[in-house]
Amino acid sequence: MALNNPFSKAGTFLKESRGEAKKVDWPTRQKTLQNTIVVIVFSVAVAIFLSAFDLLFGSLLERFIL
Repeated sequence: MALNNPFSKAGTFLKESRGEAKKVDWPTRQKTLQNTIVVIVFSVAVAIFLSAFDLLFGSLLERFIL
């Protein structure tokens, strides 16, 4: 009867999940900060690149089409 109990299944799931989380090789605080900075710098670079193309093509459209 315990196998059909949803609370028993949930408890088993939580125990197994906790065990798996302990096996994970979590990044250090320094590595996390480093990766965060890389993502922010890359995002800003892509935003600048896309903004430049938008400005360029917008001005070309205004000049030649409109």
